[in-house]
Amino acid sequence: MTRSELTNDPYNVIITGVGGQGNVLASKVLGNILASRGLDVTIGHLRISAASTWSPQIPRGMAHVIIAIEPIEALRVLSVYGNPETLVISNDRPVHPVGVISGEMDYPEHDDIRRWLTTFSRASYIIPATDEAVKLGAPILGNIILLGALSETHTLPFGRADFSEVISLMMPADKVEANLKAFDLGTQMVNQ
Repeated sequence: MTRSELTNDPYNVIITGVGGQGNVLASKVLGNILASRGLDVTIGHLRISAASTWSPQIPRGMAHVIIAIEPIEALRVLSVYGNPETLVISNDRPVHPVGVISGEMDYPEHDDIRRWLTTFSRASYIIPATDEAVKLGAPILGNIILLGALSETHTLPFGRADFSEVISLMMPADKVEANLKAFDLGTQMVNQ
């Protein structure tokens, strides 16, 4: 696929996480990038189309891409919206729910999560987005690292120049450089 065409129309993307991780912002950034490329984007779940506008809810089993800022969220969404052709890009840093913290539940082992995501998707990238964002000085940049990783998979028609243009409009000037660094780091992580 070239960067200027969609393999499916609509192309369905789910960005998921737990509260405060930046999944809503990541959805807005990606939606604005793709809209600037002339595509119709419906945000709830992201539904991207070259031809028309779609309802915001992706049908069960019809996600093309899942971006997860938390690994169990990747599994939860994949189990409902995924299919064997779904691409998964997930942060590797867990956010433990209260049941795990209190000892009432167990959180799956990292290797189990990796195995399940690999088994039930066409490809999965599990990257240390939060750890790398902390090194950049802002843990919230994990969401932007994941968008950079998505860009590098070439599944949607956007790249760094598109991201730079949109993030410059959405963020104060003093935040743009950090976001560009995070995006670039995400592109590098896909190729490791």
